[in-house]
Amino acid sequence: MGRRGVRGVRHTVRGGRAAGLLAAGESVDLVVSRASRLTLLDETGIAFRDARWREDLAQWLARGADGSARAFDVDVAGADIRHWAAGDLAAGPSSGSYPAKGMLIVPASTACVAGVALGLSKDLLQRTAGVTLKERRPLVVAVRETPLNGPTLRQLVALEEAGAVVLPASPAFYAGATHIQDLVDFVAGRVLDAAGVPHGLYRRWKGELGGSRKD
Repeated sequence: MGRRGVRGVRHTVRGGRAAGLLAAGESVDLVVSRASRLTLLDETGIAFRDARWREDLAQWLARGADGSARAFDVDVAGADIRHWAAGDLAAGPSSGSYPAKGMLIVPASTACVAGVALGLSKDLLQRTAGVTLKERRPLVVAVRETPLNGPTLRQLVALEEAGAVVLPASPAFYAGATHIQDLVDFVAGRVLDAAGVPHGLYRRWKGELGGSRKD
């Protein structure tokens, strides 16, 4: 997989879940698209600024799924994270020779899905996704929209046929969730599973009905 870890994370999953990559010893290349910055600001009130990205990222990752501001303690200052501006098409991840294990797009909007499926490369996120596919590296696309129309479904099929893992952000309830954070952690854990990154974010199915209610 190379020196760098999972790259091109559009929206690292909230609530310290990107720290799951760091906890597993992975380095991270971070790309935050223009659209995701607007979504982040609207949904959490947190801005993401290139000049102060570590400070903003720390605030972002510390936030719990219920909106609590300091739910997690994430050491962003000492973490192996490299931020690349979404408009920098000459950035390291834009080249197949840049060492990387794979790429997570979390969450992926339908516009992002279309751009990657059509190979538009309109920004660094899309370009890196195209590079990831051509290099036959893992690409996980966590779709956030519902319902999905015909064109988007066809684009998702095209991505799957190109080698991507299409992973809708759909939580499961067999793991004994009692809090919204548990549902977020399940989706984050499934994303990490698809990337081959070890974690302990959710209770795994053991083949026993009602098992989640016995602990």
